Amino acid sequence: MRVVLISDTHLPQRARDLPPALWAAVDEADVVIHAGDWVDVAALEALEGRAARVIGCYGNNDGAGLRARLPEVAYAELAGLRIAVVHETGPAAGRELRCAQRFPDVDLLVFGHSHIPWDTTAPGGLRLLNPGSPTDRRRQPFATYMTAAIVGGRLDEVTLHELPRRTGLG
Repeated sequence: MRVVLISDTHLPQRARDLPPALWAAVDEADVVIHAGDWVDVAALEALEGRAARVIGCYGNNDGAGLRARLPEVAYAELAGLRIAVVHETGPAAGRELRCAQRFPDVDLLVFGHSHIPWDTTAPGGLRLLNPGSPTDRRRQPFATYMTAAIVGGRLDEVTLHELPRRTGLG
């Protein structure tokens, strides 16, 4: 199962659209996971219109329209892998232990908010992934997203993709 992981798209505030390379990945994916801060319902609808399946949550910058359609925490099981998606996980210090305690029955936690890519494993095996942002790199050298494969109930081939810089964005 091919998965695309994104967060913090901030459309249309930080970009008019997602980068072409990300849309190409969405077109090839079996599932797209979005960890919040869509900003506009149109972003959700555009992704739902192209992706085979979307799993997402709302973020702190998402208004009533998105909160009416998305949960604060999304849960799914994909090919035997138990997943939770949440926007905020708090400070980086202590994140693994805190998230392992909050999500004891999950194999993978996808989160956003910081715009900083993150890939760690908590004691007990919970994998934590933050794909960064494909549109607002903040202090990062590149805007980013992730792809992965789920094979036999486990996460495989996790890749962080760096997007080319575009004038006036990120």
